[in-house]
Amino acid sequence: MNTDQLAKKSISVVVDTPGWFDPFAKSLSDILCQQGHRAKFVRNYAEVDEGDIAFFLSCTRITPISILSRNEWNLVVHASDLPKGRGFSPLVWQILEGVNEIPVTMILMAEEVDAGDIVMQRQLKFQGHELNKEMRAKLGQSIVEMCVDFVKIPTPPARRIQAGTPSWYRRRHPQDSRIDPLKTIDSQFELFRVVDNDSYPAFFDYRGHRFIVRIDDAGKIPVETDQKKS
Repeated sequence: MNTDQLAKKSISVVVDTPGWFDPFAKSLSDILCQQGHRAKFVRNYAEVDEGDIAFFLSCTRITPISILSRNEWNLVVHASDLPKGRGFSPLVWQILEGVNEIPVTMILMAEEVDAGDIVMQRQLKFQGHELNKEMRAKLGQSIVEMCVDFVKIPTPPARRIQAGTPSWYRRRHPQDSRIDPLKTIDSQFELFRVVDNDSYPAFFDYRGHRFIVRIDDAGKIPVETDQKKS
């Protein structure tokens, strides 16, 4: 067997719940297959093969130890500066806090949620106008690139223990998309940025009725030209 054959890996890309990350997970699996690896998209933990690497991406369930034993590397990518921001929807919560530079952290799976050693970290920067769909697209692409880069590493990467006091984000619910009709758009714009027009749209209650508000980015405002200038 030649060196190229030895370098090829068996990889599972696991997303345990249907959602926004599915297209990115499938893209990651396709890219890895194109590079000669044996990679597959996995929905159920029982389908995780014994192999080299398992990426658990956008997963919401606790992975059984028996599943983790099937691969040498079990990895998660989490959009926060761990141990700060463990838990659910870290990108959304940070945007709501007014943060537009988001650390994206790859860690080893551990028995405690989001507590594994850090093996890679990147920075995701937003300008402050991006809406949910665009932010998810940038995050999804960043996660794909990190996973591809990890597979390319010729030797095991250095790892570092998470340092500091953990903080936690709770799971978000549809009620978290409520806006206040008596407040300005400006004061609530970060909330408008993170709502999902289809799954959990912005809404407000007024005069005994509930109203749904859809937000889309129509692009940059054109620069006005003074036609009267000579």
